[in-house]
Amino acid sequence: MAVAVVGLAACGTAGASPGKQVTELRYQGSVGAVTLPELAADLGYLGNVKLKWIGNTISGPQDIQAATTGDTDFGGAFNGAIVKLKAAKAPIKAVIGYYGVDEQSYNGFYVLDGSPIKSARDLIGKKVGMNTLGAHHEAVLKTYLTRNGLSEAEISKVTEVVVPPVNTEQALRAGQLDVAVLGGALRDKALARGGIHPLFTDYDLLGKFTAGSYVFRTDFIKKNPDTVRTFVTGVAKAIEWARTQPRDTVIAEYEKILKARGRNEDDSQLQYWKSTGVAGAGGLITDREFSTWIDWLTKDGELKGKAVKLTDLYTNEFNPYRPGGDRR
Repeated sequence: MAVAVVGLAACGTAGASPGKQVTELRYQGSVGAVTLPELAADLGYLGNVKLKWIGNTISGPQDIQAATTGDTDFGGAFNGAIVKLKAAKAPIKAVIGYYGVDEQSYNGFYVLDGSPIKSARDLIGKKVGMNTLGAHHEAVLKTYLTRNGLSEAEISKVTEVVVPPVNTEQALRAGQLDVAVLGGALRDKALARGGIHPLFTDYDLLGKFTAGSYVFRTDFIKKNPDTVRTFVTGVAKAIEWARTQPRDTVIAEYEKILKARGRNEDDSQLQYWKSTGVAGAGGLITDREFSTWIDWLTKDGELKGKAVKLTDLYTNEFNPYRPGGDRR
């Protein structure tokens, strides 16, 4: 992942006068999907803080890069991608988890029925299709290969191919890929058509965990602590709202939000929503959710000997679900 870290002049607080905290947060959305901040805003959990959509992100690494350069005020990505950006001296800090893996929300590495691929070793010399490199899917794949005893030389012979998510299933069925990473609506639609099965899933491999977090620039946090607290509190409440409401209620709310924003989007994937996958109450972050990827990136040589401290990566100080926090 290319990294361009800029100075404080690029901070997203440029529109704020001295002593006054910003109350409008610029962000990137996702086509055909509703983000947790958007849900929080719709439910009235963000108080006087408003969201300003500036476009849609193409990936988690791109989203947090935009926050780093000040093009947006916050962004979200896989925790391993956050570790890599922080290792490159990016002035960012994670403040709340926003997506994860559980028995309902997971990503599978799928093969065709009848495929000769039965184990990790069978992936040597094969092509695995995923949405982006340097993020969740690549980390999970390499963790799977390592845990199953493949050497670095053998792992290097497993080819990762970037494929747009909407084309991944077709590429697998056409024989252009040996393995396809599928999750969410695309996974469920593919399974309904039959003829495929998972070699493994990230839930099988790692169990329940929060996989990605929202980040702000550290200087933005310092200048706008009340705004960040309002944001984190609102998103935390939205996580718990989605966790405790009937599934149909959550889907109906998402459909309402998608329709109201008027971007002419296909809302069909909303019907497949099952959970946020967030493990911690209110999106609380644990050491494990970063240390797992620090260890992997270190062993993989991705950090190039750079040390990354957990205390520099994330904070739960703004989350009302932390021990002693105020959930009112």
